Amino acid sequence: MLKYLFMIIFLVPLCLLNNCWWLIHSLMFMFCFIFMLCCYSYSDLNMIGYFFGVDYFSFSLIFLSFWICSLMITASVYVFNFSYYPKFFLFMILFLMLMLFCSFSSLNMFSFYIFFESSLIPTLFLILGWGYQPERLQAGIYLIFYTLLASLPLMLVFFSTYSFMSTLYFPLFYDIGSFYFLFYLFMILAFLVKMPMFMFHLWLPSAHVEAPISGSMILAGVLLKLGGYGIFRVMSIITYMGMSFNYFWVSLSLFGGVIVSLICFRQVDLKSLIAYSSVAHMSMVIGGLMSMNWWGCLGSLFLMIGHGLCSSGLFCLSNIVYERLGSRSLLINKGLINLMPSMSLWWFLLSSSNMAAPPSLNLIGELSLLNSIISWSSFMYILLIFLSFFSAVYTLYMYSYSQHGSYYAGIYTCSIGYLREYHLLFLHWFPLNILCLSGDYLFCLG
Repeated sequence: MLKYLFMIIFLVPLCLLNNCWWLIHSLMFMFCFIFMLCCYSYSDLNMIGYFFGVDYFSFSLIFLSFWICSLMITASVYVFNFSYYPKFFLFMILFLMLMLFCSFSSLNMFSFYIFFESSLIPTLFLILGWGYQPERLQAGIYLIFYTLLASLPLMLVFFSTYSFMSTLYFPLFYDIGSFYFLFYLFMILAFLVKMPMFMFHLWLPSAHVEAPISGSMILAGVLLKLGGYGIFRVMSIITYMGMSFNYFWVSLSLFGGVIVSLICFRQVDLKSLIAYSSVAHMSMVIGGLMSMNWWGCLGSLFLMIGHGLCSSGLFCLSNIVYERLGSRSLLINKGLINLMPSMSLWWFLLSSSNMAAPPSLNLIGELSLLNSIISWSSFMYILLIFLSFFSAVYTLYMYSYSQHGSYYAGIYTCSIGYLREYHLLFLHWFPLNILCLSGDYLFCLG
């Protein structure tokens, strides 16, 4: 694992060079493919140093981080064109990639916590430094305070766990039985806020709306997945408590997913609509993880990866429209099929993936999560029916409202699309649909 860390660290001095943008961009994609060649598909930990190692879950999420961070550089070319501190911007992306890599490959719970929290710092800089509106300061404060306040008790719980087990090493974790309720609550609260779960989600839409395209991509693509990964890791300690109390989180997250889906209908801001749809998708992931069975864990991994690619692609599309028309309002962004007909194809492809149409990875994830949650409690099918139906409704609302109708009369010029943008959208859509082919193999891992 150390060789990949060194690869990222040795890219940092290149940020000091002038016109190093496309060099770092190309090298990041090269690292993606080198990492992909070491394809790892077993459920035990391997490639282990003393501190770092991966299993199937970690490998998938690290690869997603590499992919999204490479695409962030492609999407943010305006930072380079207008010389808007491009060196510092590249340094932030590399630092963020380093923190995510260490988070997903940490074998020690405390080092995972440190890297988990450190990933907030470059995200905050991206929002404050390259965001659009003055409200970005408030969005950054929301992000920091929500996540830090929820995760401070988690650190205290780790100290308690260490005094009880004498280790914080993942593979040596065991179920400590009925310890006490606050231990269980603090252990998962930080991860639920990071996901984010309904009622703790207020930081997410404001952070997304104020963030630049790169900030939105990394937030939707990878940072929400840190919460799911954390729950997956700590569930081995609190299995006994989980059997008693997980019903509350499953019920609240699915019910909250339905409520958030209804909120999506009322959005007039494209970015805000896509951000709220992330909360609805993550509610199913929480339900799958809390059901504590193999279908749920693998299904949540699939949906996290599928959602990371799909949601990131939709944010790229909304940014392309924003660069043309100067607005993200659905009242102005109407009739885009008349202005950018070839881009409407990409809107259709990514919107259909967002509502889990075949052959997207979201479909495999949602089917396995349906299987997992209904096997856990057959009453949940009512909420799941509404959740699946409404996710299709708000996606169709977004697609039809933005593409059809008469376009805004104030538009005087509009370029159709650059090769870079089609390349960016293709690299989101292609893995999202091609990974569907490996679904049967992946479920054999159990």
